[in-house]
Amino acid sequence: MAESILPKNYDPKSIEADWYETWEQAGHFAADPASAKTPYTIMMPPPNVTGSLHMGHALTFTLQDLLIRYHRMVGRDALWQPGQDHAGIATQMVVERQLADQKIDRRDIGREAFIDKVWEWKAESGGTIQRQLRRIGASPDWERNRFTLDEGLSKAVRQIFVQMHRDGLIYRDKRLVNWDPKLLTAISDLEVEQREQESSMWHLKYRIEGTTDEFISIATTRPETMLGDGAVAVHPDDERYKHMVGKMAILPLSNRAIPIIADEYPDPEKGSGAVKITPAHDFNDFEVGRRHDLPLINLMTETAAMAAVPEIPEKYQGMDRYEARRQILADMAAEELVDFEEKVQNSVPHGDRSGVVIEPWLMDQWYVNAAELAKPAIRAVEEGRTKFVPERWSKTYFEWMRNIQPWCISRQLWWGHRIPAWYGPDGHIFVEESEQEAMAAAQAHYGKNVELSRDNDVLDTWFSSGLWPFSTLGWPDESEDVQRDLARYYPGDVLVTGFDIIFFWVARMMMMSMYVMDDEVPFKEVYIHALVRDEKGQKMSKSKGNVMDPLDLVDQYGADPLRFTLAAMAAQGRDIKMSTTRLESYRNFATKIWNACRFLDMNGCTTSAGKIDLATVKEPVNKWIISEYNDAITKTSTAIEAYRFNEAADALYHFVWHSYCDWYVELIKPQLADEAVETRAVAASILAGAVRLLHPFMPYLTEELNQKIFGSSDLMIAADWPASVPQPDGDAVDDLRFVIKLISDIRYLRTEMNVPLSAKPVLHVRAPSAAQQRAIDSQMPALLRLARIEGIAVVERFDKGSARSSVDGLEIGLPLAGILDFEAEAARLNKEIGAVSAEVKKISAKLNNPGFLAKAPEAVVTENRRRLDEEQTRMVALEAALNRLS
Repeated sequence: MAESILPKNYDPKSIEADWYETWEQAGHFAADPASAKTPYTIMMPPPNVTGSLHMGHALTFTLQDLLIRYHRMVGRDALWQPGQDHAGIATQMVVERQLADQKIDRRDIGREAFIDKVWEWKAESGGTIQRQLRRIGASPDWERNRFTLDEGLSKAVRQIFVQMHRDGLIYRDKRLVNWDPKLLTAISDLEVEQREQESSMWHLKYRIEGTTDEFISIATTRPETMLGDGAVAVHPDDERYKHMVGKMAILPLSNRAIPIIADEYPDPEKGSGAVKITPAHDFNDFEVGRRHDLPLINLMTETAAMAAVPEIPEKYQGMDRYEARRQILADMAAEELVDFEEKVQNSVPHGDRSGVVIEPWLMDQWYVNAAELAKPAIRAVEEGRTKFVPERWSKTYFEWMRNIQPWCISRQLWWGHRIPAWYGPDGHIFVEESEQEAMAAAQAHYGKNVELSRDNDVLDTWFSSGLWPFSTLGWPDESEDVQRDLARYYPGDVLVTGFDIIFFWVARMMMMSMYVMDDEVPFKEVYIHALVRDEKGQKMSKSKGNVMDPLDLVDQYGADPLRFTLAAMAAQGRDIKMSTTRLESYRNFATKIWNACRFLDMNGCTTSAGKIDLATVKEPVNKWIISEYNDAITKTSTAIEAYRFNEAADALYHFVWHSYCDWYVELIKPQLADEAVETRAVAASILAGAVRLLHPFMPYLTEELNQKIFGSSDLMIAADWPASVPQPDGDAVDDLRFVIKLISDIRYLRTEMNVPLSAKPVLHVRAPSAAQQRAIDSQMPALLRLARIEGIAVVERFDKGSARSSVDGLEIGLPLAGILDFEAEAARLNKEIGAVSAEVKKISAKLNNPGFLAKAPEAVVTENRRRLDEEQTRMVALEAALNRLS
C-alpha cells in the first residue's frame, strides 16, 4: 500500500487559507447578466456596518451560501447581492463613544465634522464583517457590494421619499412617539423592549369640583405625568361613576379643573376603574384624547426633565422625571391625597440599545401611511405570489400587516439619509430631491427668492433597507445595464432571514418594493430559519456567559465542520441547540471523508475517477453503491430545493459514512487487493461524486480533495451538480441490501449477547426464500468475513441456546451453547435491567411531581425527559436480549 499525498491528519487551517482568494480571483462569485442561464437571486440581508459575525449571522449566511453554491452547480446564473447597512443609531453610538473617550461631544464639532468622523470610522473599521464572512466561505458577488448610504442608494431614497410625499403616502404629523431620552431620538415600536418588573401603583384622590369631601380615586404607576392630565375616564357601564360623568375633578397640586368622561377604554375590573387621561404621554390616552378633543400638554423636555410650561407648577420645572415623581408623591401625601400604594407586575418599555425607559412624547414627525402600503403586500402573500417557508410564518406576517400603524420614519440623528425637506420663513414645507429644486419650488410659491432651512432629521434605517431588493440593482438609474439587471434579477428567488426581522425588514421590503416596482413582489419565497441557542436551549447572551463566537469555532474546528453542523441542525421550525459535541461529531465526519480519500489514494484508485461508464458496471457490490449514490443525489437535491437543509446534510452523512465507508469500502477490500479494475474506477468515481455533492456544505475541504486526490485542474465551485446514473440491475442491488441487513443483525446479536470477537459460530437460517438464498450464496465470502461466522446452515428448527432474530421475514439463529455461559449472561442482564428500572422510576417520579415541574428550569425538565426516553429504550433492548436467552 503506497503513501498518500494527503497528510495523515485533516487540518482545516492548512487547507482553508488559500482557497477563498483562488475562488475570488477566478471570478466565480460573480453573476453573469449576459449568460443564457436562468437567473437565481438572493438578496443578502445587509449586516450592520458596525457588526461582527455572531452565530445568527453564521447560520443565515451559511444557508444562503449553500443555496447559492448549489444553484451555481445546477446551472443557474446565481447572484448573491451583498452589502452593509449604515445602521443609524448603532453607528452614531459607536463614533460618539470614541469621541467621548477624547472628551469631545458631537455638538461641539457640529454636524458636518461629526459625519466626516463617521465616514473615517467606516473606512477604518467598517469592513470587519466582510472579512469575517470570507472566513466562513461566503461567496457573494463582492464586485456588486453596496452600502445603504452610497450615492446610488441615496438617490433612490430621495426619489422615493419625494414621490411618496406627492402621492400622500408620506406626511408630517404631531403624534406620540417612542422617545429615547438618552439617545435623544424617536425609535420604532420594534426597537422598544418590554421588560417585566415589579412596580408601585399609587391610588390618588382627585376632588370633585364644588365639593369638599367627595373624591374620585385613580390608579397610576406614573404620578409624574398627572400634571398633564386632560380628563378622568370611567367606563360608561360602570354604575359606581355614572353620577360623576360630566362633572369636573380638580387636579391636585395645579388646581386645574378637568372633566370626568365616559369611554370604553377603562377596565372596571382594573384598579379603581377610573383612569387619568394624559394624552401627550400615553399612547392609549392619546387616542382617548382625540375622541374627546382633550388638550395635549407636553410635560417633558427631550431629556425627560419636567418642562417649563404653564400647566406645571414652577417648583417641579427642571426636575428629572423620577425626582419629580418623588416630590409629587410627597406633596400629595402631605395633602392626604394618596389613598394607598400597591405592588404590581407590569411591562415597562425600554430602548433596546440605550436600555433606558422610553417616554411617550408628543412631537412633529414624518410618517408613512403604512396601512395603505400594506394592502398590496398582504394580497401578494394571500395570492401565493410570495410564499413563506415554513408556511406558518405567513400568519405572523398577516397579523402584523393587518394591524399596522403609521410608520414614524424620522430620527433625531445626524448619521443617515437626511430628510429631503426644506422649510420656508412661514413654515411651509418643500419636499424635493435637492436644495436647488427646493429653492425653485419656493421661488414659485413665494414669487421671490427666500431663505430655506433644511429638516435636521434623518430617515429610519429601515426606510433605505426597505428599498434593498431593487436599489442594489441600480434603480433608479435608467442606463441599459441597470434596466437589464432589474429585468433579470428582480424579483429575487428567495429571501433567507430570521423571524425576528419579519416586521423590521421583510414587511417593509414587500411594501416599498411593490409600491416602486409596479406591484411586483421583491422575492418569490421567504425562508424563515430559527434561532441559534446554547446546548440547553437558552438564548445566547453576554450576561449568561453562554455566547459562542463563530470565529472562535472556525479556529478550533474549521469553517467546513461549522457550516455542516449549522446545516445539519437547521430543521424547519426548530431552534438550533448549538454544542461543541455536535461540532466535534461533524469535524469527525470531515476527517472520515479525508481518510476515505487517503485510503483510495493509498490503494491506487484515485486516478481512475471518471474513467468508467457507471451504467456498464458488472459487479453486484458496485451496482449497489451506484444505487445508493443515486439515492443520495435525489435526497440531497430535493431537500435543498425544499429548504430542508438538515435532511440534505443527513442524506450526505448517511451515504458517505455508512453506505460508502462502513459498507462499500469493507465489502471491496479483497477486490482492491486483487487489482480489480472496475471496482477501483467505481470506488474513485463515486467518492469524487460524493465530494462534489458535499461542496455547498464544505467548500474548502471538497476543493482541496478535488485537486489533490482527484487531480482536477477545474475548480469545484464551477463544477456541475452530479447527475444520477441509469438505475442498475434491481436483483443485484436488492441482494446487497439484504446481505447488509443480515450482517447488521448478526452483529447486533453478537453485541447484545456479549459474544467474544474470537468466536465464529455457524449461522442457522430457516426457510429462506429463493431470492434470499441467492443473495446469501452470491455474497457468502463477505457474510463470513464481516459477520465473523464460520458458515451458514439451513435448519428446520433452532438449537437450544440460540440467539434468534428475523431479517425481512427470514428467521435466523446464532447457536451460542459452548460460547456463552447462559446463567452468567442472564445474571448480568437481570442486574442491568434492575439498575435501569430503578433509574426509570427515579426520573418518572421527578416528572410526575408538580413541584419539580413548576420550579425546575425548562432545560432541566427537557433533559430529564430525554434521559427517560433513553433509559426506557435501553430497558426494551435488555429485556429483548434476556428473552433471546430463554
